[in-house]
Amino acid sequence: MCAHQTLCPATDSRAAHVVAAHPEQGWSLLCDGAIVFDDTGELLPDGRVVEPHRVTAEQLAVAA
Repeated sequence: MCAHQTLCPATDSRAAHVVAAHPEQGWSLLCDGAIVFDDTGELLPDGRVVEPHRVTAEQLAVAA
């Protein structure tokens, strides 16, 4: 699926890069076949779903 000269990283490695971005629709396709959504959720190539992991307002206040 990817044109890398070396093999693409495994889906769980977090090293894949964006090959198609659609910010107007809220998603991007990674070179390993995963689809990442703006809400931090993911759809993996094997069909598994990674639920969004949103930061709460309290966590944002502490980080600021």
